[in-house]
Amino acid sequence: MTKTLLSLGHGYSAQALAARLLPEGWTILGTHRDPAQAEALRAQGVTPLHWPIDFEEALQNVTHVLSSIRPDKEGDPVLRAGKQALQAAAPNLTWVGYLSTTGVYGDMDGGWVDEETPPDPGGIRGKMRVKAEAEWHDVTGLPLHIFRIAGIYGPGRGPFAKLRRGTARRVIKKNQVFSRAHVEDIAQVLAASMIAPNPGRVYNVCDDSPAPPQDILSYAAELLGMDPPPEVPFEEADMTPMARSFYSDSKRVRNNRIKEELGVELKYPNYRDALKAMLEAEET
Repeated sequence: MTKTLLSLGHGYSAQALAARLLPEGWTILGTHRDPAQAEALRAQGVTPLHWPIDFEEALQNVTHVLSSIRPDKEGDPVLRAGKQALQAAAPNLTWVGYLSTTGVYGDMDGGWVDEETPPDPGGIRGKMRVKAEAEWHDVTGLPLHIFRIAGIYGPGRGPFAKLRRGTARRVIKKNQVFSRAHVEDIAQVLAASMIAPNPGRVYNVCDDSPAPPQDILSYAAELLGMDPPPEVPFEEADMTPMARSFYSDSKRVRNNRIKEELGVELKYPNYRDALKAMLEAEET
């Protein structure tokens, strides 16, 4: 049976998943907003669909659905447009994945969370995610899997460019700790879940080594043979509201479930392994 994935919001993480699935003979339909992206998707082997789409038509012969589209203040844009079509297609779907965020847990002052920790977001973006998760759960019969992903990084999304430009700063905030997820590990978690669907399950996706953000910058500078960038107290840092909002939550995220249930062995279990590999890839 041909496996066909409808990728809604075919961005950074979804493209990494597609790179794993296409050599296995999958058909992948990916949505985009910019017509200029269509040729790039075709070059990757993905069939482009311009958003918004006709859901009834797009879902024909689809076996798997992945949504990476962020919610807005009104809720989830995918479900506003396609809830009825998704519900009608549910009996023919093997797996549905929704990419959420560990931001739903809110601030734990550096403490640990796992999938059983009740969501308690403080910021508007986290609250929108909790609402969107609930909306997806409300679609009758959908074989839904929720993936709460930590800060995403990988090729093209590392600290090296800012360090080379001299614009990087180590923002220091007491007890501030982040968990991270390398994009290739996100892709392997999704692929493993597709092989062993467990509808209704929630998975945290992150590495094994939560760390203060300044540690990542210091190590990246060391790899480049540079001095660490200057330290700036959080209260004095010149940051966008979006960047500042990331510092409102401090927590360590457990990832036992992806290992024990999905058999995932992280390719990049810590930021040191990931940054070394990213720099080596840049230099080849």
